[in-house]
Amino acid sequence: MAVHPVPSPSSSGRPIAWSTPLTYVLALAVAAVSIAPVVYVIVGGFRTTPQIIADPAGLPDPWVWDNYARVLTQSDFWQQAFNSAVIALGTTLGVVVLGVCAAFVLARYTFRGREGLYTFFTLGLLFPAGAAILPLYLMLRDLNLINSYYAVILPQVAFQLPLTIVILRPFLSAVPRELEDAAAIDGAGRLGFLWRILLPLSRPALVTVGVLAFVASWNAFLLPLLVLGDAELHTLPLGVQNFSSQYTSDTAGILAFTSLAMLPALLFFTFAEKQIVGGLQGAVKG
Repeated sequence: MAVHPVPSPSSSGRPIAWSTPLTYVLALAVAAVSIAPVVYVIVGGFRTTPQIIADPAGLPDPWVWDNYARVLTQSDFWQQAFNSAVIALGTTLGVVVLGVCAAFVLARYTFRGREGLYTFFTLGLLFPAGAAILPLYLMLRDLNLINSYYAVILPQVAFQLPLTIVILRPFLSAVPRELEDAAAIDGAGRLGFLWRILLPLSRPALVTVGVLAFVASWNAFLLPLLVLGDAELHTLPLGVQNFSSQYTSDTAGILAFTSLAMLPALLFFTFAEKQIVGGLQGAVKG
């Protein structure tokens, strides 16, 4: 009489995926390392400085709202937030408009040197912005743009364009030529095809490059520090530095100012997370 062993998970044709639990553990560890500092800064703003000194890793007991109220009412927070918003929105608009124009030409037009030009743009990803700070400052000074929004917006647009083109080109190239021919038969020109068909189909990529440009501009520190000498034009990252210098012993207030400064970019990035993932996946597939 033959004895048939009870099939085990490994003998049923489906091997045990030991890598799956390990993947989740690693993902949770990376998420904890990334989120813990943000949570610490936000929660620390609800404590007093003596509480933080006595127990740095403790929870607020009691919860204190005065730090956030003082930052919002007794500092230059709102002026700096306005400056950050103007620069970030201007940078985002310039990156999206110029990036779409360049990516459209590189994706839908055939001409000699096209791939070489695309390679030239991609090489911009390897060029650190910090290496160009000195010549960039001299150029902006010669153009009389120092202490203006343009001194921050224009360089940020230039440094964001390589990544924008790399993300947008695969989306614009993936649309079939037959669809473009059909649009041409209906009377749509190249620009009409771009506006009516390509841009709606490339919405995930547009949101991706827009959010990345906005967040990078909002968090920029070195360039505004060098070209914005007027305190009335300072952005929130510079405001954090100024507040920290002015209130050196007020640790709780510094944490409150820092959390308020990073909150808009954090919320903006969180709400657009799905669009960003879809845009990056499409760029990789392309």
